[in-house]
Amino acid sequence: MTVDTGTEAQQAPQQSSLATAAARNLASTTKSAPQMQEITSRWLLRMLPWVEAKGGTYRVNRRLSYTVGDGRIEFVQDGPRVRVIPRELGELALLRGFENEPVLNAIADRCVQRDFRAGEVLVEHGHAAEGIHLIAHGRVRQTAAGKYGDETVVSVLADGDRFGEAALLDADTRWDYTATAETAGTLLTLSRADFDAVLATAPDLREHLRQFGSLSLRSQNKHGEAEITMSAGHSGEPELPGTFVDYELNPREYELSLAQAVLRIHTRVADLYNGPHDQTEEQLRLTIEALRERQEYELVNNREFGLLHNAAFKQRIQSHDGRPTPDAMDDLLCRRRGTRFFFAHPRAIAAFGRELNDRGLYPDHVDLGGQSVPAWRGVPVLPCSKIPITRENTTSILAMRTGEDKQGVIGLHQTGLPEEYEPGLSVRFMGINTQAVMSYLVTTYYSAAILVPDALGVLENVQIGREVD
Repeated sequence: MTVDTGTEAQQAPQQSSLATAAARNLASTTKSAPQMQEITSRWLLRMLPWVEAKGGTYRVNRRLSYTVGDGRIEFVQDGPRVRVIPRELGELALLRGFENEPVLNAIADRCVQRDFRAGEVLVEHGHAAEGIHLIAHGRVRQTAAGKYGDETVVSVLADGDRFGEAALLDADTRWDYTATAETAGTLLTLSRADFDAVLATAPDLREHLRQFGSLSLRSQNKHGEAEITMSAGHSGEPELPGTFVDYELNPREYELSLAQAVLRIHTRVADLYNGPHDQTEEQLRLTIEALRERQEYELVNNREFGLLHNAAFKQRIQSHDGRPTPDAMDDLLCRRRGTRFFFAHPRAIAAFGRELNDRGLYPDHVDLGGQSVPAWRGVPVLPCSKIPITRENTTSILAMRTGEDKQGVIGLHQTGLPEEYEPGLSVRFMGINTQAVMSYLVTTYYSAAILVPDALGVLENVQIGREVD
């Protein structure tokens, strides 16, 4: 009797056909073109109307405006001590253009630091206003009694804002709102008595304030522009007022910026490895994608022309509770006519969606170039991953009107470049070096312009993190 030990059963079966690993040596594989994670939808580049900037410069001519000193104030911190930068006091309307640094230093030295806690009342409605408050850090909510006795929010202020400027010149000023701290923070207070003490020893400051007073009395509309005098609703034959439209004497000029890269390809690669994909074309394609990504980043973040840094301070608002609520989006939307687009980081859009879900609301959807995108009040809400997120998990949301004919936001470029590869982008062959490496200079020129201040608005310090249950 023969006993089967199982040894033969454990042996692997012998190969009876050609293995796939060996067969691949005789086969042409099917391969994709090179892929790249950095590529995004780049909605901002797609939606901005692009205007030719011949000569590399675009000048924005505006009607003469008397609005001054509406910027934000910056501070320096030395441990727990905070001090206003003296020259930053020029952002106050009454000190705009005043350049006597010893006097500005004297004013800065008299600003008294005050640390506040969340919920603390900083000023009360109806009380005498005795000075100006500069917010170094934190959020402050201004409220007032509504017509029907309920409390209404007037404004929400944050880092760099101030309130009570009129108190420095008018001893009868009273607070027409209550200011309450929403978060802990720090402010600097300049009392009218301290300001008067500096004023008494600075004759050039007194002359500057006299000129400021005459400027503020000039006829202007609610936007601060020189008014166009006219008559309406009259009867008979009264003498009609003469008028003219005054322009800014020093309009802003935007020069085209650029992004460049030198692409290097070895001739051996270009000669021998071009099938099925052209190596030079694929290298160019990915380089151009990276340049376009950088272009969109600069349009958002560049300090000279980027949208975040060049939005007018009066067009920057704070959400009432820090979240991207429908109310906050409505506040942002109502500050301009004809808003065409919202732009937000994808995480901010997700946070806005959570706010809608909490309220049982569902966003609109609109067709944009054949693609369905979410919208609020009929205005598309488009993703832009170039909008930064801070360490505190906050970001910004942009709302803009676009187009030169709408006095909106426009992109600037120049076409017809030598060796143009795409509109506004050129690829120039730079030769072959002694290592047999070919070089191509890839260049794109661009900028952005905000034609009037209300063309762009920013909802700042938007909290996008989830709340802890």
